[in-house]
Amino acid sequence: MRVLDLGRLGYQAAWDRQLEVHQAVLDGGEDCLIFVEHDPVLTLGANFHEENLLLTREQYGERGIDVIRTDRGGDVTYHGPGQLVIYPIFDLTRNGKDLHKWMRDLEETMIVTCREFGVAAGRLSDVNTGAWVGNRKIAAIGVKVRRWVSLHGIAINCSNDLGDFDLIVPCGVIGHGVTSLSREVGTEVGIEEVKPVVVKAFEEVFAESEGERS
Repeated sequence: MRVLDLGRLGYQAAWDRQLEVHQAVLDGGEDCLIFVEHDPVLTLGANFHEENLLLTREQYGERGIDVIRTDRGGDVTYHGPGQLVIYPIFDLTRNGKDLHKWMRDLEETMIVTCREFGVAAGRLSDVNTGAWVGNRKIAAIGVKVRRWVSLHGIAINCSNDLGDFDLIVPCGVIGHGVTSLSREVGTEVGIEEVKPVVVKAFEEVFAESEGERS
C-alpha cells in the first residue's frame, strides 16, 4: 500500500487524481491510500434526497460552499478544512472481493484510529454506516467499486467546524449528531497528527483481513 498525500485540494481536482490512481491499480499497480483536505463542499451521493439540503444551492454558493453530485453511495455530506478525507483505492480481488466486509473493514480502520486518541468509537448499525461515538458520527463512509477497484472513501472529523453540518441533514440521518476528534479529546487534534495513525490502522486492519483469508 502506497500513500499519496494531496494536501489541500478542491474536490474536482482530487476526483481527477482518484481516477488516475484507479486506472493504475486496475493496470496492476499497488493499492493506494490517498489523503486530502478539501475546500468547503457538499457532495451528493447516489441515494441523495433533495430535502436533506436545508439551503438553496445559491445560498450555499454565497457561503463559499460548492455542491457536487457524485456516484458514491450514501446521501449528502460536508467536506471542509480541518477534516481528513481518505480515499483508499484498493483492488478488492486482493482484499476479499466482499463488499460487505469492505465496508466493515473501513469502519474498523476508523474505530482503531479513534482508539489511538482515547476515543471509544463503534458501529451504530449496518444501515447507518461509519464510525460513531454514541449517536454522534465521527467518520462518514461512502464508496463506489468499479471493476473491483474502490473509489471514494472516508471523511473523519478532526478539527473542523461542526457547525457547517447544521446546513444539511448529514448523510440523510435524522436525530443523530456529529462530533470530531478534537471535541471528544478536549483539545485540538489536527489532520497532520491523524494521518500516520490512519496509515497504521489500515496496515493493522488489512493485515488482519489478509490473515483471515490465508
